[in-house]
Amino acid sequence: MAQKSTLIDYFLENVSKNPNKVYLVQPMGGADVKELTFGQVLEQAKRMASYLKSLGYPAKSQIAICSKNCAWWITADIAIWLADYVSVPIYPTLTADTVRYTIDHSESKLLFVGKLDEKPWEEMKNGVPDGLPTVSFPLCPKGSYSKTWDEIMKENEPIQDIAQRTGEEMATIIYTSGSTGRPKGVMQSFSAMLTTTKGLVKVVHSTSKDRLLSYLPLAHGMSRWIDQCCSMYSGYTLYFAETLATFAQDLQRAQPTLFLSVPRLWTKFQSGVHSKMPPKKLNTLLKIPLINILVKKKILKALGLNHCRFAGSGSAPIPPELLQWYRNLGLELLEGYGMTENFNYSHMTRPHKGRTGFVGSPYDDVEQRISEEGEIQVKSPGIMMGYYKNQEATDETLTSDGWLKTGDKGELDETGRLKITGRVKEIFKTSKGKYVAPAPIENKLIIHDRVELACVGGSGYPQPHAVLQLSEAAMKEVKEDPSKKEVIGKELLALLKEVNPTLDGHEQMSFLAVVADEWLPENGFLTPTQKIKRGKIEETYSPNLDSWYDSKEKVIWSGF
Repeated sequence: MAQKSTLIDYFLENVSKNPNKVYLVQPMGGADVKELTFGQVLEQAKRMASYLKSLGYPAKSQIAICSKNCAWWITADIAIWLADYVSVPIYPTLTADTVRYTIDHSESKLLFVGKLDEKPWEEMKNGVPDGLPTVSFPLCPKGSYSKTWDEIMKENEPIQDIAQRTGEEMATIIYTSGSTGRPKGVMQSFSAMLTTTKGLVKVVHSTSKDRLLSYLPLAHGMSRWIDQCCSMYSGYTLYFAETLATFAQDLQRAQPTLFLSVPRLWTKFQSGVHSKMPPKKLNTLLKIPLINILVKKKILKALGLNHCRFAGSGSAPIPPELLQWYRNLGLELLEGYGMTENFNYSHMTRPHKGRTGFVGSPYDDVEQRISEEGEIQVKSPGIMMGYYKNQEATDETLTSDGWLKTGDKGELDETGRLKITGRVKEIFKTSKGKYVAPAPIENKLIIHDRVELACVGGSGYPQPHAVLQLSEAAMKEVKEDPSKKEVIGKELLALLKEVNPTLDGHEQMSFLAVVADEWLPENGFLTPTQKIKRGKIEETYSPNLDSWYDSKEKVIWSGF
């Protein structure tokens, strides 16, 4: 094969080497599971590419994909590339307004509608412009679509002349979820996607023998990179999760050797273990020689992670105590740090070289610096081509000498490992004129079993406060028995008394406010990658602040 300059070239090489190797494993409901080999995925992608070309769109046109992770997401993306087009992922949980904006702004010619939950799709489909051609995946919601996947597979022969893509071409536009304002379309080239993939594979040593469970949204850069790009490059098998309810079984089916998650799920795993084995008992057992080996194995097997040789966490900071908890079980969580704007290729903790509170070192071909304002800036081969149709935002984000301004504040240790200390724009000032970075304080709160999410605020007030969402188990307890508020309230008061002394005087919180509202991506409280939308939370609860501060209560229940 000629010089390989894109991920497509590596995928085609894997097809030629192992056409009958299972590439994608898709649960179809119940006990039914569909397996697609490398050869079958290429065959379907070529038939779909043939159909797309028949529509007569100009070369390099945009084609959108809106679906939860599934085998056809990957296959459709490959088809788009083979047909000489550009893919535009759309998150599977958005408002109709954001869907319309993304499709219109990207000038997408066609929309793939895939595996989606009925409720979000009821809202999202109102944002699909009238007359826009649609292609439905198997497992898509009921509705009328221009064509179904299966119809296209029957009616079209595989494309004969696939497009020869070059590294400099735009491969995709990824719309950032952003915690404020309209999403921005990050343009990524084939070269950036390939170079960053090579760099990651060099660190994790992924091979065709690996297995990975794909469930974090492929519409997000991190999952796209690790699930899709690395599997196309290394040739490993990708398993898909069916639903949240079947997640444990999906993990057991995949028995992943590589597993990536976000702090919120790592916390849920821990809570699940604690619900079966209280922390005190677990800690005691882990101190007993030989018994501790059996306990560790049993827990990791129950989680479906007993074959996992590489476990990663990204998207948001992970509490140091949680990292230590997993380390005690024999699973080292390696943190990654990056942005859609550099295709996630920035920093990563190296095995056995982690330092608590730090997100690791830059990749070998990434440079880092801290600006005079304390902002982290990086120069990476994954840096975007720019924001689609938004030169002003591009100029604000990329320096004239080619560095990406991350918007994060940070510091470096003596070995060059990076510590993130907050967002440049999130830092607020109290009425005493003191600056507070909320993220590190939130990390100290969410490690508690009773806390799912936390948002620290207090701009213009004498001291900060935190608004909390209870963990799923705690919320259920309170709903079933309101008297449980007293017990949980005492636990949260103890948490406040434990955390405040670890903070500087001006950072210590006046109170914790527990709210009954559920924070979700669908209602705008979270980004699709489960990060809190600070502006939305502050706007929602700001009318309560005066009365909350005046009450002098340390734990406040709101909406229960």
